[in-house]
Amino acid sequence: MYSKNDAAPFPPMGWNSYDYYNTMVNEKQVRDNAGYMAQNLKQYGWEYIVIDIQWSDPDAGTDSAHYQYIPFSQFCLDEWSRQIPAPDRFPSSSGGKGFAPLADYIHSLGLKFGIHIMRGIPRYAAHNHLPVKTHDGSRITADKIANPYSVSRWNPDMYGVDWTKKGAQDYYDSIFELYASWGVDYVKVDDICNTNMYPRDPYSAEKEIEMIAHAIERSGRVIVLSLSPGPAVIEKAWHLEKFANMWRITDDFWDEWKFLKAMFERCEVWQKHVGNGNWPDCDMLPVGFLGYGFGHGIWHTRFTPDEQYTMLTLWCIFRAPLMIGTDLLQLDDFTKALLTNEEVLALEKRKSQAYLASKTDDIRIWKAEADHGGTYAALFNLSDTAVTIDGSTAGLSGNVRDLWQHKDMGEGSRLHIQLAPHAALLVFML
Repeated sequence: MYSKNDAAPFPPMGWNSYDYYNTMVNEKQVRDNAGYMAQNLKQYGWEYIVIDIQWSDPDAGTDSAHYQYIPFSQFCLDEWSRQIPAPDRFPSSSGGKGFAPLADYIHSLGLKFGIHIMRGIPRYAAHNHLPVKTHDGSRITADKIANPYSVSRWNPDMYGVDWTKKGAQDYYDSIFELYASWGVDYVKVDDICNTNMYPRDPYSAEKEIEMIAHAIERSGRVIVLSLSPGPAVIEKAWHLEKFANMWRITDDFWDEWKFLKAMFERCEVWQKHVGNGNWPDCDMLPVGFLGYGFGHGIWHTRFTPDEQYTMLTLWCIFRAPLMIGTDLLQLDDFTKALLTNEEVLALEKRKSQAYLASKTDDIRIWKAEADHGGTYAALFNLSDTAVTIDGSTAGLSGNVRDLWQHKDMGEGSRLHIQLAPHAALLVFML
């Protein structure tokens, strides 16, 4: 019997095109990043290559007035109102092959392939009464299942699907049938985790989540279901755990300390909902070079080295999914070392749930049990000044090993730990 939890027994680790390429990524760039991952990162657990938003739009990034999302854009659809890759950007998709050739290439590298979609059905299909593929062959058009009162606040492409209408489930079944035929392993669905157009009903797409989950089950392929954007609605944790593998607990996360500091509160709220195929998602890791496709120049992450250690430490102790948001081919030595520390990444594969052990205005201490004895502890300085933490007061004991520096520190209770502003220490205690 199919279980969605089997799709993601551990937090997914991979690369997503958005933070660097925005809406503009093309096939060569995806292949190049996949090749880099296969050669340099796969052995550390990185395996997903995910194409983010607007892959069906041949004109993405060409309108300077609407650099991300072009109003009324006529993106590429098949005969059943389903988005297909723009062949000018993904030439191997021409002739109706879709993403299958690119997925085959990525699979040949020992990696997995993912795509982004917006919830709903293309407005273009609804306005033009284009047909929807149904199980029984009955004629249903997109306008009959589209909900014109359910739209995204920030993307003009789609109408929500009205779950009460005949053909609604058929539509979602048909698109995931198509993705399964392409060999898709991971789907990130946007404007669904928090439908922020409707602040009084931020979980208004609840039934679409259910339709999508049912469609995946019926597709015959194991597919990770990731929901965006956040912040996820904690009151609906039970529903997210029932139907999804990942859900964003934040809106888009970028390389500013205020966003990273805020993530500590979000992780605190969600700490009891992690594990068994369920992974609250802190969003992508904005490391390395960013912003090529955003129209205002490339920049290197604004996070300091200490803040990058803090970010990875929190994500890993919490067991958040890890998605790299940069051009992998430009990784510098520091960033590559950050992403290939086996002792740190091992925390993503453990079975135990982490918990917030101590909290003050400036200091957070998270702990988690290791699978085969011993305890992990993560100490964080959230203040703008250096602090000293007493090992005994922090609950450190036994032999303590610094996992970032790969060195033993001695008896934990005797330590006096100096933490710079915004810095972290991640240790294993035995």
